[in-house]
Amino acid sequence: MRSAFSGDEGGAGSPLRRILLALVLMGIAGLAAELVLLEHVDEWTQWVPFAALAAGLLSGVAVLLRPGRATLRVFQWAMLAFVIAGAAGVVLHLRGNLEFEREMDASLTGLALFWRALRGATPALAPGSLAHLGLIGLAVAYRHPAALSHTKEKS
Repeated sequence: MRSAFSGDEGGAGSPLRRILLALVLMGIAGLAAELVLLEHVDEWTQWVPFAALAAGLLSGVAVLLRPGRATLRVFQWAMLAFVIAGAAGVVLHLRGNLEFEREMDASLTGLALFWRALRGATPALAPGSLAHLGLIGLAVAYRHPAALSHTKEKS
């Protein structure tokens, strides 16, 4: 039985896999543009998403043009970096907002402080979009025919 992620069209996989890869690549371009427009470059930690996006773009294009075991492995590592960097970004944004809200109103505590921090000046959940792209990218690489073909030859 074939799944939506199976296929043997020259190692490229199913149409769904190609669509998901295209969405990841478009998402990378969109996030990079957003970060540039926001001038997200004040501290070294703000350069981390740019590095992750560059690695994701290069490895994603490599998977698109020459799907193979090595390119897929590099792409998987880049997508894992997206997930980690996205989660770290949410934490950093939330911490920054919590600190700012405490300075603005020292009486805030608990849930009231948390909600103010979520809606603060720094978009606390925005880095989650990087993690989201990483998860989609990992789905693209999951049981990819180009990676599985090497395993089948050994059997």
